[in-house]
Amino acid sequence: MAIPHDSNEASYLLPPNEEAWGERGIPDFVYGLEELLAGGVQWPRIAAGLLGTLPLSRFDSAICSAWKQRMELGLFRYHLGELQTQTLPGAVGFVAQLNVERGVQRRRPQSIKSVKQSFDPEQFNFNKIRPGEILFRLHREPSLPGATQQEDILVMINVSPLEWGHVLLVPEPALALPQRLLPGALRAGIEAVLLSRHPGFRVGFNSLGGLASVNHLHLHGYYLAHRLPVEGAPSQPLDPGGLLHLLLAPPAPGFLFYTSSPGPDLEALVNRVCRATDYLTDHEIAHNLFVTRGAPPGKTSPSSALMGVRVILWARKSSFGIKEGEAFNVALCELAGHLPVKTSQDFSSLTEAAALALIQDCLLPPAQAEEVQAALVALVVREEQ
Repeated sequence: MAIPHDSNEASYLLPPNEEAWGERGIPDFVYGLEELLAGGVQWPRIAAGLLGTLPLSRFDSAICSAWKQRMELGLFRYHLGELQTQTLPGAVGFVAQLNVERGVQRRRPQSIKSVKQSFDPEQFNFNKIRPGEILFRLHREPSLPGATQQEDILVMINVSPLEWGHVLLVPEPALALPQRLLPGALRAGIEAVLLSRHPGFRVGFNSLGGLASVNHLHLHGYYLAHRLPVEGAPSQPLDPGGLLHLLLAPPAPGFLFYTSSPGPDLEALVNRVCRATDYLTDHEIAHNLFVTRGAPPGKTSPSSALMGVRVILWARKSSFGIKEGEAFNVALCELAGHLPVKTSQDFSSLTEAAALALIQDCLLPPAQAEEVQAALVALVVREEQ
């Protein structure tokens, strides 16, 4: 992906002395309603590798210029070049990428035994990172609708990146919040997607037991210059008002929420999703969440226009720690159809059927899945009454 340029991009670049970053203060990226692009962002009719020709936003420029500088300064665990990528043959359209370094060099997951586990200050957390890993603070203009209390969302590099521009969105690290989704964090994630002009900028969340490796509240954001199956997969409504849909197509059935505009509709969606994740957390059910530009709910096709934002929530079996010997571990991006593969051998031999089998093994058994669906539908119906 080509690096965009912005007249203010120097504001987010690290000074020669990294310690001066903290002394002069983390720069603020302040955005208003006019920068939240609900529509008009589409995949170009060109090869994915030419996506750098897209007109990108001020937000894209801020992330990419600062992220590139941190890579050149060696602040990551490995240098990320262009990843070998293939679309697996078959109906799903899995995007597989070979990322050997992430499989080998990423930090070992923390010892986690519960979806509701408390924050442990003795374990690694985002208050212990180097100052240069922080790119900027994401800050909403006070006039934007939503929470009356402003929250600091630090945007920092993921030192073991999945793909280009892989960042973490960390709300108020000093509060020592455990990895449990909160409305302010989700709102920031959705608005980050709306701030980008790149159709492949996505945001996601892994719960504890859903392969979150750090028990400190954070979301992931990254660029992937490829369409994914969940952008336009068909769905069916689960409630009379059509606020909750069931995503029908592979890779995995999930709960689909949708918004086409910032403002009250987005606020209602944030609260609706967090009620669902609160239910799952309180019942010790692991989950993953993915935010992407996509088509409105219904019987749509992968080529449908990206009219708004899809938020997809998957309830799944708990899995604590990384499973060795498998081609990939199932978390937010794999459930969406993006498969970061650990070894060259697995990358060359992976099939759609094998990928689906790995994902299926992580899903809830049918009886429990039906119970969860009934509970989430009841939450939405209660809201509609």
